[in-house]
Amino acid sequence: MENTLEKNHKASAAVRKIITYTGLAVWALMVLFPFYWMILTSVKSYGEYNSEYVPKFYAASPTMQNYLDAFSTVPLGRYLLNTLVFTVITTAIMLVVVTLAAYGFARLSFPGKDLVFTCFLALMMIPNELVVITNFVTITNFHLRNSFTGLILPSVTSVFYIYLLKESFSQVPDALYYAAKVDGTSDLRYLWKVMIPICRPTLITVGILKVIECWNSYIWPRLITDEQAYFLVSNGIQEIRENGFGRENIPAMMAAVVVISVPLLVLFLCFREKIMAGVSRGGTKG
Repeated sequence: MENTLEKNHKASAAVRKIITYTGLAVWALMVLFPFYWMILTSVKSYGEYNSEYVPKFYAASPTMQNYLDAFSTVPLGRYLLNTLVFTVITTAIMLVVVTLAAYGFARLSFPGKDLVFTCFLALMMIPNELVVITNFVTITNFHLRNSFTGLILPSVTSVFYIYLLKESFSQVPDALYYAAKVDGTSDLRYLWKVMIPICRPTLITVGILKVIECWNSYIWPRLITDEQAYFLVSNGIQEIRENGFGRENIPAMMAAVVVISVPLLVLFLCFREKIMAGVSRGGTKG
């Protein structure tokens, strides 16, 4: 009787495992398929792509000409460099701003702290479109359009990242802070020597998410720049679509998108464990 129950238990466990892995495999195919289609389209010639009345899941004559065109028709290399400068500077300034803000909310005591933090969280309810309009008017009034300063300033802080980092800082025991103050350690030194090393996974997560956000920025660069010297890759894609290859040359556009997407994919694959660790730490109390 026991052997029969044990066999039934093992059989049911095996069935559950098969169902689970089958579901995960199907989900993985659904997630990866757009990337496969993007790469596949980028290696199809213009004629092959437009001659397919029924889309094919393979390229009969793969070509790299679309990638060459992406760099020759528009200065995509310059746009990539501009995007790199914009991303690095914005992320660096943002990390300083949100770290100091999160530390203040997590460790310092001042009148109205809870009210101020509640108001900060309430800002997350404001649609991004309204913020974009306000930022555009402000940057225009300060004559900062077509400049890296105008591109960077509206992106140097984030309520969500302050909240995420504040939750991570709050998990550090208060005893460490009181012991440091007894030894005469300043708040900035305590932040630098204790809080940042302990909460490094969350900081890395915030930094990587900000890099991805800046790299994929589309609406703001399109609004604030109309000089080619300050174009980012988002401007380049639109320029390719409108003035380079034409609206119908989808393979060439996909080649440019692949070039732009590769750095982010590599970044995520290299730091995926730290991203998961940082998010789980920021979302766990105690």
